[in-house]
Amino acid sequence: MGGLSEGQEEEGIRLTVAETRWVDGSEVDSASPPSYLVGDGEEDSDLWERSEGERMPLRRRLIRKVKRADSFDKEAMGIGDDHKYRQKDLSVWETLAMAFQTLGVVYGDLGTSPLYVFGDVFRKVPITSEVDVLGALSLVMYTIALIPFAKYVLIVLKANNNGEGGTFALYSLICRYANVHLLPNRQRADENISSFRLRLPTPELERSLNIKSILERRSSLKTALLLLVLTGTSMIIGDGIFTPSISVMSAVSGLQGAVPGFSTNALVLVSIIILVGLFSIQRFGTSKVGFMFAPLLALWFLSLGSIGAYNLVKYDIHVLKAFNPAYIYLFFKKNSRKAWSALGGCVLCITGAEAMFADLGHFSVTSIQIGFTCVVFPCLLLAYMGQAAYLTKNPNSGERIFYDSVPEVLFWPMFVVATLAAMVASQAMISATFSCVKQAMALGCFPRLNVVHTSRRLVGQVYIPVINWFLMIMCIVVVAAFGGTIDIANAYGVAEVGVMLITTILVTLVMLLIWQTSRLPLICFPAIFGTVELIYLTAALTKVAEGGWLPLAVAAIFLCIMYSWSYGSALRYGTEVREKISMEAMLGLGPSLGTVRVPGIGLLYSELVQGVPPALGRFLCGLPAIHSTVIFVCIKCVPVPAVPPEERFLFRRVCPPAYHLFRCEEEAHRGFERLLVESLETFLRREAEEAALELSISGDPSGQRAAAPPEMVAGLEEELAALREATESGFTYLLAHGEVRARKQAWFLKKLAVNYVYAFLRRNCMAGAPNLSAPRVNTIRVRMTYMV
Repeated sequence: MGGLSEGQEEEGIRLTVAETRWVDGSEVDSASPPSYLVGDGEEDSDLWERSEGERMPLRRRLIRKVKRADSFDKEAMGIGDDHKYRQKDLSVWETLAMAFQTLGVVYGDLGTSPLYVFGDVFRKVPITSEVDVLGALSLVMYTIALIPFAKYVLIVLKANNNGEGGTFALYSLICRYANVHLLPNRQRADENISSFRLRLPTPELERSLNIKSILERRSSLKTALLLLVLTGTSMIIGDGIFTPSISVMSAVSGLQGAVPGFSTNALVLVSIIILVGLFSIQRFGTSKVGFMFAPLLALWFLSLGSIGAYNLVKYDIHVLKAFNPAYIYLFFKKNSRKAWSALGGCVLCITGAEAMFADLGHFSVTSIQIGFTCVVFPCLLLAYMGQAAYLTKNPNSGERIFYDSVPEVLFWPMFVVATLAAMVASQAMISATFSCVKQAMALGCFPRLNVVHTSRRLVGQVYIPVINWFLMIMCIVVVAAFGGTIDIANAYGVAEVGVMLITTILVTLVMLLIWQTSRLPLICFPAIFGTVELIYLTAALTKVAEGGWLPLAVAAIFLCIMYSWSYGSALRYGTEVREKISMEAMLGLGPSLGTVRVPGIGLLYSELVQGVPPALGRFLCGLPAIHSTVIFVCIKCVPVPAVPPEERFLFRRVCPPAYHLFRCEEEAHRGFERLLVESLETFLRREAEEAALELSISGDPSGQRAAAPPEMVAGLEEELAALREATESGFTYLLAHGEVRARKQAWFLKKLAVNYVYAFLRRNCMAGAPNLSAPRVNTIRVRMTYMV
């Protein structure tokens, strides 16, 4: 999320703002706040209405109050009804162009799997008969048909969250229907954003409501669901490390057989150079990278299909018998434990399948479906069948099957294309990692980093510099440490299948709660896909000692980081809620807030969405004066990928006319200030109109609308004039850095998570409010420590 950089207006973020204003001009003799400034955290909106009537001029007591409605909810509902946010429909040509781009971003990983799948399989199962070749081919063909095609293309892609995919997108989708979220500052008004609303395709069923009730009642299930999602995201980040490593090394390894003296050290050096170049171009964005890589991948898939068809016809067309799944049974019967070990190599044929879903925010469902069905699937089948046909005549070429099966005259052209395609293959999981990290930040489960939106049309196309350079460094470490593809392949399978299994669990929950699928499909989906993925996972886990430990270690580290951040943020927010300034204390201070009010607007950043943050008390105690207008700004995230521009601003008064609260978001610092003031003026006028209407209805039983009293008009003009005067005096950013510390008697794990991990991340990552590029001369900072 990070700083409000260019293009960030499309992200699912809103700012919650509350305004404190001194209007009446009354003063309090005390120069400092009283000792009861910080109250018990209770907020009573009716209290300030009653007390206000005792000290305000007549014009403030003309309106007879009816049952008070939350202005957040009322305005949000009005916006949601008047403005329907819809993603722009793409034309046929635009969809086809996007499908072409998917070749360069989404399918690079799947497309380069023929470089190493059979090589890894037949390294574990030597070819001694036709059954070995046909069994392995049948296993690969049905794995591709079952997981990428049947599961992802036909089912999982439909479980998107307003066009975004991935484990956190599924979690957000579930949170929108069932109250299982752990977001500390979520409000009912969030659900009135038009893009938040969820339309169920079928009537509610008793089974769905029962499961929903169970999930909502048990906090342990909520925590377990969050941990499951965090684990999936951690494994996707692991995929972003291993995909570039194995793809690039597999392509470059072709030189070891073609160039005499091309050693392992040379292989590592060339791979590192290619990886550095790959990560250096990520800053240009997915669209540019996609258009750059798509023609190359199109040539790659055409080459795969053509060479595969050539080998199929030339060597042994009878390998088509592998369409009979009985050969899978014969393969396991003949090779037993070796066949089980070979599953760890077979699973590499579907590496990158999760990218089809995780990269969904960069493209559309239809474009991804077209790309796979019309290009990727048939070309992969031809490639594997061609390699199998070659192996029936040349069984000793199992470990170098890809380059050995290429006609000699095409070796160097295919080497160049394969090397470039391997670079492109890495793009799928790199883009998926960016998307998943962005979604995790939006839900408060990942430290805030700078997110650069690389497209104004597609909100999901993002670039995260810190994650990009981290992946590059880790890829270099992996390549240098392993020095070959065997151990990397063992590690890769564990991370990939783990993510797939978590996706199956979450989609099953979506089918149960939201789609309300009938009993048979609901049972078949996890039974079929979950069973296959569990089999592959158990086979991959047998290679833990041979490299499979690394993705588990990476996932564990990121799981600790994300959970510590989520846990620490929840503790910090809960403490601020308990220690917020009570309404009695604010009314006791009077409009002057117990100090001197000077012209200007102070923007006080806080994560609270209700009440007065405790940081205000610190500023009142430490500053000789306070601004005539003080605005409490809260960066608010809601679980939707985009907030429409017209729905970014919501307002509320917190105290007598000196206070307002509203939400907003803007892409640039100067624009933010300008639109903030304009929106506040609009709110004041709307509030006056509603007050006049309420007064006319209460005073005239006929319901005919009457003109606003002169006192009310004069009061509005006075407030607007004071706002303009404050605006001309300038803005000051009041930044409170709140830290949480575990008490001495707390458990060791709590101290570790809060005092060290969370504290380190908060100090070294973007804290949200300070990243609006505010001039240093206009910034005042205070530090607060909360014991939890």
